[in-house]
Amino acid sequence: MQSEILWVAPAAAIILGYLLGSIPFGLLLTRMSGGGDLRQIGSGNIGATNVLRTGKKGIAAATLLLDLGKGAAAVLLPEWFFPGMAVLGAIGAFLGHCYPVWLKFKGGKGVATMMGIVLALHWPAGLVYAAVWLGLLAASRVSSLAGMGAAVSAPVSAAWFGRIDLVVPLLAMTLIVLWKHRDNIDRLLSGTEPRIGREKDA
Repeated sequence: MQSEILWVAPAAAIILGYLLGSIPFGLLLTRMSGGGDLRQIGSGNIGATNVLRTGKKGIAAATLLLDLGKGAAAVLLPEWFFPGMAVLGAIGAFLGHCYPVWLKFKGGKGVATMMGIVLALHWPAGLVYAAVWLGLLAASRVSSLAGMGAAVSAPVSAAWFGRIDLVVPLLAMTLIVLWKHRDNIDRLLSGTEPRIGREKDA
């Protein structure tokens, strides 16, 4: 009986995180604003960058903030209800965003949600994440490059700040982010990746 009770908090943290992370804000907001099915627009991704391709900058900004917010909430709420389970909530949220059961496991690429997660787990690493993301975006105008660079910075900065306990889960998230961007990597290598503000659909 005691061993069964020990599994309740970890399982609850992962499930709560997954449910929060799986809320497809980009898809919902685009549809509510009359923009149609986001999965049929641009890259088909449900994240803020693809929302921007609809021309609705306010909805894109809201998607970015809500995806970030759900990542942070999935860390803070499990920690509040189940102390010590923040990382499990974070893992659940990240998987929920990237592989939501409601959308047949075809979700977003995880960059904004991961930023919320990192900020909530260890804010100094989160600030590094934000700085790398914004810096690369400003320098290159390539959303995918900025997002991947930010994701890579997370386990590196966690190690630098001495949060070795966060390195493995953040590294796992980074690898998923890179995997989800594999088509973008191909386009970057071929020189055909669109730049924000310079491409017709960006």
